[in-house]
Amino acid sequence: HVQLVESGGGSAQVGGSLRLSCAVSGDTVSSNCMGWFRQALGKEREGVAAIDPDGTPLYLESVKGRFTISRDNAKNTVYLDMSNLIPDDSAMYYCAADDRRKTLALIKTVPLFPTRGQGTQVTVS
Repeated sequence: HVQLVESGGGSAQVGGSLRLSCAVSGDTVSSNCMGWFRQALGKEREGVAAIDPDGTPLYLESVKGRFTISRDNAKNTVYLDMSNLIPDDSAMYYCAADDRRKTLALIKTVPLFPTRGQGTQVTVS
């Protein structure tokens, strides 16, 4: 039974940076497609970044060049490094995992991953 615990959210100024972490238990990060999605108040869930078991990343167009997804297999943790933050990045961010997928072609499928954490709030102002 996979469990995901996010941390690292908070407040940042426009142009600032934050690092989100997702600690994984019950399975290994390297055997899952791992991703981050966000949901702002009144808006639909939006896939932001993902990394497949081979380590290939995938990003939402609007965060390319600003966000980086990575994983530490030894720590069984996935990270989302966010820089040059803008107010539109403000949202609840969720870590998600899918052990059935071995590749990922569409970032919009990340919110459909079967396992997700409790979320961490990011506010940019």
